[in-house]
Amino acid sequence: MQHDRYISPFETRYASKEMQYIFSEDNKFRTWRRLWIALAKAEKEQGLPITDEQIAELEAHRDDINYDVAVAREKECRHDVMSHVYAYGVQCPNAKGFIHLGATSCYVGDNTDVIIMREALDVVERKLVNVIALLAKFADHYKDMPALAYTHLQPAQLTTVGKRATLWLNELCMDLDEIRHRRDSLALLGSKGTTGTQASFVELFEGDSAKIKAVEASIAREMGFDKVVPVSGQTYSRKVDYNVLSSLAGLAQSAMKFGNDMRLLANFKEMEEPFEKQQIGSSAMPYKRNPMRCERICALARYVMVDVLNPAFTAGTQWFERTLDDSANKRIAVAEAFLAADAILNILLNVCDGLVVYPKVVRARIMAELPFMASENIMMSAVKKGGDRQVLHEKLRVHAMAAAKVVKEEGGKNDLIERVCADPDFGLDYDEVEAILRPEDFTGRSAEQVTEFLADVVAPILESHKDVLGETAELSV
Repeated sequence: MQHDRYISPFETRYASKEMQYIFSEDNKFRTWRRLWIALAKAEKEQGLPITDEQIAELEAHRDDINYDVAVAREKECRHDVMSHVYAYGVQCPNAKGFIHLGATSCYVGDNTDVIIMREALDVVERKLVNVIALLAKFADHYKDMPALAYTHLQPAQLTTVGKRATLWLNELCMDLDEIRHRRDSLALLGSKGTTGTQASFVELFEGDSAKIKAVEASIAREMGFDKVVPVSGQTYSRKVDYNVLSSLAGLAQSAMKFGNDMRLLANFKEMEEPFEKQQIGSSAMPYKRNPMRCERICALARYVMVDVLNPAFTAGTQWFERTLDDSANKRIAVAEAFLAADAILNILLNVCDGLVVYPKVVRARIMAELPFMASENIMMSAVKKGGDRQVLHEKLRVHAMAAAKVVKEEGGKNDLIERVCADPDFGLDYDEVEAILRPEDFTGRSAEQVTEFLADVVAPILESHKDVLGETAELSV
């Protein structure tokens, strides 16, 4: 590692090599050459004097980019596209005369951006499906285990550990739908020309609109797309970038909710993220088991959610057919949103593959609160034995307040059950009250809801992605 210059943490700590390559210079310039080949093929199909041998020459040098020539040329001409046109021509002397013919810089720049975003969305989708698979397995395993549910972060009723996991899962499934929608909505810019009027192609094909449209359709097919944008200025609408990054921001929101819930559960000692045997939680406090992975999820999620403002402002500052307000901002904002989303998914894969549950702590926390939650059930049992409902209601209120005082002011245990059993008006012994306090009887339809959700929502997702399941992630730090 070089220590004398800034290196992005996405490169060294967070993003996968796979996602880094998608946004690499090499992938970009290789895609440029694929687009130049597609353009040449399309123009040949519509009658321009381009030979099979010339196309073959272009294809022979599609991937062996002569970067040294391109770099040297860019120092002279100060134009990245034209320097690579020149470098490609050096390798393909018989074909150099029609490389980039009729096109403007955005032909390679914008079309490549769309292609790269699609590649990156494919990776995001694949990893997200694997996170969903891991959480689904967890939810199914713990669908029957009662746990405290909270509103306002105060104990409310009971849920189950598995049912809570479906709340995380449901949001991730929503994100998957949105990501797939954005991926499937992507269209190439096509070959629109300098201001979107295709004027250069009108000149090339002597005004034959059918041929001009056929060129675009051929390019789209060659690059694996079924459509091009219907109209444009020089660029595709920058709202596309905003829409794509919004889907990543949605994923970040769900990940942050999961991460925060896990951090709270770690504080409650009910659940934890994986913790390696040699992992150090704190430099000062040897006993610490900090939820650092979920903290990192939350930190990166904030970055993605804020980053979506960049394409929002970029879309709004495109004057007429285009300005260069987008260029510097766009190349940073889009790439880093994907790198951060990739990092979040890597951590989710790692965490969800080893979630730890502490059943005895979960149970103990339930039993500390359940007497309050079961007060109505206790009252009904006492009424069945001849008690007066109104009298018992008031007595329960008084006993509950006294028990709460013991817990909050004296630091004692919840003794509501002992108070009830000692009160002759209730006519209940300890065994009878204990029978009422079965946590499994207070979870409603939680287990059924988990089973139904996994069958109706998650199973079809996993079935349609079964060829990519089984992915895990090792974290570098």
